[in-house]
Amino acid sequence: MSWIVPIASVLQILLLLYVATIDVATRLIRNEICLALALLGGASQLASPMLVAQSLIVAAILFLLLFAIYMRGAIGGGDVKLLVALAIGLPLTGVIELLTITSLAGGVLALSHLVMRNLPYPKLAPAGSSFARRVYAVERWRHLRHAPLPYGVAIACGGIWTILSKGI
Repeated sequence: MSWIVPIASVLQILLLLYVATIDVATRLIRNEICLALALLGGASQLASPMLVAQSLIVAAILFLLLFAIYMRGAIGGGDVKLLVALAIGLPLTGVIELLTITSLAGGVLALSHLVMRNLPYPKLAPAGSSFARRVYAVERWRHLRHAPLPYGVAIACGGIWTILSKGI
């Protein structure tokens, strides 16, 4: 049974990298990914039913708090789902660490978008342009239209940090 935790952790990290990429591309976080993350988090705690119960209680409280913030329009629904899915399988200290690192990564993300405001508007990236140029062109276009930040990237950073800090 000791092999479940490392495999679940690696799968969670891979899913979070996928979430970050898809969030940049589409600004959507799929329900299936959140469900898979929640199941993997729960599976990593099956050895201790008490930890599972504690984790579910913490995740439920987090959901209620984030849902209130979502209802005020300050956070996206996908971000709520992703944070709660990651909270399943983490103790209270892990959730605090997740939220702390996510906030710090979100600050870096917001600063990068503020810096982007002062950069020149690129012409559309022609076919064959580098990946970085294409992402910059699209993000700059979205920024000018006041699109939301891809906060799934910050959440993914917080999740990966938290998973790695608890040990694979």
